[in-house]
Amino acid sequence: MSRVVADRELCIQAGNCVMVAGEVFDQDDDGIVEILREDVSGEDAEHAAEAVKLCPASALRLEDR
Repeated sequence: MSRVVADRELCIQAGNCVMVAGEVFDQDDDGIVEILREDVSGEDAEHAAEAVKLCPASALRLEDR
């Protein structure tokens, strides 16, 4: 299992995270990343890892639990 962490201060509202892992991420009314599910595993963890790679602001990370 992994824990999803987002630095909302770094987020530039690109939305890549929502496009590849909409079950884990969303955006608030200002377009800033929100975490829907902090603990992920399996396919959700794979999608979250892809979102981490695609984030242009490096605002996301996964931590092993």
